[in-house]
Amino acid sequence: MPASAARLSSEALLRGRREVEIEHAGQVYRLRLTTLGKLILTK
Repeated sequence: MPASAARLSSEALLRGRREVEIEHAGQVYRLRLTTLGKLILTK
C-alpha cells in the first residue's frame, strides 16, 4: 500500500502572511496568496 500524500492547509503554511518562500534543491520559490484568494507558486 503506497503512503498517502501529506496534506497541509494553506493557513498552516502562510500563518497570516500573504507570501512565503520555500527552498527546494537550492532554489527559492514563492507561494503567494492573491487578493482573490488564489495561490500562485513562482520560481
